[in-house]
Amino acid sequence: MEANHIIVRFGELTTKGKNRKLFTRKLLKNTKEILHDFTSLSYELTYDHIFILLNGEDPEKVSAKLKTVFGIHSFSLCYKVEHDLQKVKEAACKIVDEAEGTTFKINTKRSDKEFPMTSPEMNRAIAGYIFNMTKKENLKVDVHNPDILVKVEFRKDAAYVMDNVVMGAGGYPVGIGGKALLMLSGGIDSPVAGYLMMKRGIDIECIHYASPPYTNDLAREKVLDLLNVLKESAHGKITVHIIPFTKLQLSVYDHCEESYAMTVMRRMMYRIAEGVARKRHCKAIVNGESVGQVASQTLDSMLTINSVITTPVIRPVACMDKLEIIDVAERIGTYDISIRPHEDCCTIFTPKKPATKPKTYKCEEFESQWDYATQVQECIDQMETIVVDANYKNDDEMDLF
Repeated sequence: MEANHIIVRFGELTTKGKNRKLFTRKLLKNTKEILHDFTSLSYELTYDHIFILLNGEDPEKVSAKLKTVFGIHSFSLCYKVEHDLQKVKEAACKIVDEAEGTTFKINTKRSDKEFPMTSPEMNRAIAGYIFNMTKKENLKVDVHNPDILVKVEFRKDAAYVMDNVVMGAGGYPVGIGGKALLMLSGGIDSPVAGYLMMKRGIDIECIHYASPPYTNDLAREKVLDLLNVLKESAHGKITVHIIPFTKLQLSVYDHCEESYAMTVMRRMMYRIAEGVARKRHCKAIVNGESVGQVASQTLDSMLTINSVITTPVIRPVACMDKLEIIDVAERIGTYDISIRPHEDCCTIFTPKKPATKPKTYKCEEFESQWDYATQVQECIDQMETIVVDANYKNDDEMDLF
């Protein structure tokens, strides 16, 4: 007897009332997209679960992918058997024998009330069989804190026997809340911001500002490698727009006092981001700003920079300190990529004493000295769009348009 199913639980999605079907159907669609390499899988969506029939696929590999799917509260590898108590006993005994530990508990739930035995009666019957048939010595029942918890669910169609509750990524299915544009620098913070947005059901596209020859191909590769990690929690692909920023960035430094150059540069970035967001039907702009972390992230700076656009700006890590952000980055697998020593356009011209309380009127005075609007539009018109998907790093197949 081999485990043949994975049962997926919804968690927070169960609170959605009349919109529940919308959320669960989106979760099923996303799950299929992320598991698309496992061609033998089949799926069944019920009111409170997704049942995945393995059909011979490797359960460990499927489970590893499932852990990245936002909207899944938890899941279990399980045995689906007939409404036959003997087969349920055999499956439960197999779980106990294969699991680590010497104490166990049986927890039976009857969705099908027509089964002739009550849940306590079945608990005792299954436990008794295990004591008689187990290969383990010194096996005991512990109803409070067992090493092995065997769950049995009797449903209308079959009985499901499981023990390994694996926690999922939680949150909402990616895309259920619309789409936003992530300002992706290549540092530690912005990939974490993108991850947290996806966890709340927001699909993301990304914008990255490149300033060749001051930034090089390694900085670009760093950004694409970050997206290669993040795509595992999306639909298996993420789109990024590479902005040729050199000309506009040099104009900023030609026409601004050094202390205001970073502020004006960020105002230009926001203008470009809003233009791209509208072009790509994104409802918000996202970045990795954390309050007070650097000069451009004080409240005064945010107010002055943000004032050039009307599109909402969301800052998921705004109230997290650096160590908290690093912890998330390490957990999701972006940290080691982010710390590669390849500078982005924000760090190559960092002023010695940037303004921490910049005034909007001073920025406007500097900006009035040249036709920045034309350069902003040129950046948008000349952007390069790349789709990072399963073909990433295969130059012949990567989507580029």
